Amino acid sequence: MAAGLFEGQYVWHPAADDRLLASVCVDVRAGRYLSARDALAETHGDFGLRAHRSLVLASEAADSDLVERWLAEEPGPEAALLWARVAVLRALRAADARDSRAEALERIALAACERAATADPADPTPWVAKLTMARLHRLRDQAPHGLLTAPPGPWRLFAHVLSLDPWHREAHHRFLACFFTRHGGSVTAAWDVAAFLGQRAPADSPLRLLPLVALVASYDPTQLLADRVWEQPQWRSTALAIHQNWLPAVAEYRFTPVLDLAYLAHALVMARRAEEARAVFAAMGPYASRMPWSVFGDPVGQLSRARRACGLPVPGA
Repeated sequence: MAAGLFEGQYVWHPAADDRLLASVCVDVRAGRYLSARDALAETHGDFGLRAHRSLVLASEAADSDLVERWLAEEPGPEAALLWARVAVLRALRAADARDSRAEALERIALAACERAATADPADPTPWVAKLTMARLHRLRDQAPHGLLTAPPGPWRLFAHVLSLDPWHREAHHRFLACFFTRHGGSVTAAWDVAAFLGQRAPADSPLRLLPLVALVASYDPTQLLADRVWEQPQWRSTALAIHQNWLPAVAEYRFTPVLDLAYLAHALVMARRAEEARAVFAAMGPYASRMPWSVFGDPVGQLSRARRACGLPVPGA
């Protein structure tokens, strides 16, 4: 699905151009769940779309009792899935805020993930939700052969997700995040895992972006020439290969993968490859995400700065 032309204003809504999802978000905010049930039901077999829609809907439903009412009034795999997503989101918020309810909310979330997995055993999404919480406990399974640093982590849980969907995008990102320094990992471990996972993915897969995600996560503005790292041959060639092999496939997506496009556009701008970056911004259209721009400052300002570097229009110009 093509993003369309940039019309002068950024669109930050996580639904992007999934128009059905955007309309369902309105219903969810109004306390209605029937359209959410239908929007999730039609994603069976499309695990990427199911992950995307359930995650966005959970962010809309987490501050209300909608999913509890839905589960009580009309239990089913879609209700169970959204309950798992909402419960995990609440547990992570509480843990990050050091809320006294964090342990209780985590127990609820784990039970919700188990219920959703039982309701639809072929669906990897409940297991991805569970994997999202793995960073809270530093699970230390032994790493497989092929990693230089062999970092321990939630490898068995990750392997189970891959048994259901070998190239699940969100699962790979959630797993990689367990090795970020902000979650108790290290820069070398994150790069090692990102390279290992990215290299085994097909050339036209968005998972090839994982090393660029790890690079942003390790960004330290206090280091000498920190902003020049993307110009190094290994990172420039990584970004150019993704531009060549993955970007052409984006037009066939059911929704614009804004976050992945943003990481690629950022890497190309930082590598001083303005021509290639322009093509990525064209694929994004007006849609925007906070990451990776927020790592470097105000996301609106950083996105506008990147677009200007490519000779592209920005809002208010």
